[in-house]
Amino acid sequence: MILDLIKENRSYRRFDEAKPILRTQLETMIEAARISPCAANLQTLRFYISATPATNQAIYPHIKWAGYLRYWDGPVEGERPAAFILVLAPRGSSQFHHTDSGIAAQSILLTATEMNFGGCIIASLDKEAVHHNLSLPEDYSIVMAIALGVPAEKVTLDDVVDPDDIEYWRDDEDVHHVPKRALKDILIN
Repeated sequence: MILDLIKENRSYRRFDEAKPILRTQLETMIEAARISPCAANLQTLRFYISATPATNQAIYPHIKWAGYLRYWDGPVEGERPAAFILVLAPRGSSQFHHTDSGIAAQSILLTATEMNFGGCIIASLDKEAVHHNLSLPEDYSIVMAIALGVPAEKVTLDDVVDPDDIEYWRDDEDVHHVPKRALKDILIN
């Protein structure tokens, strides 16, 4: 059932870096994005695959990993993503590119989850530095990066207890907890 796949699709930030993702597998993930709906069927998004140590290193240092985990600087060597997919949009593109990139990212991550990979959508990165490091086309800008790999952490969903506290956190066993509001709390009618 699709809900089970969505529950399994968490924001993983630690991976088994020794387990690669093949380019063909990454292309399958992008194929899911390609055939997904988009505004006015404009199909303006482009994708950059990074699955080598050199291109991953051009991206990795420019990422801010987890805003709520202020004490954590990101995955250590051996726990870093095996690959990244950069989602790009034409500079000055329509207002819909954020919606389209969200749809594309969800399609990529659901496909990755079905393939026993995990990932994390990252918008908090130095986009201009990554753009420069990879010599990306000047007429495109980075919307987001999607970190991908074989998850090396456990992520659980918890019920929100305090409606003013929705910050994710890690317990003493390094399990990543993500509070989610109840359905009754998000329905307005």
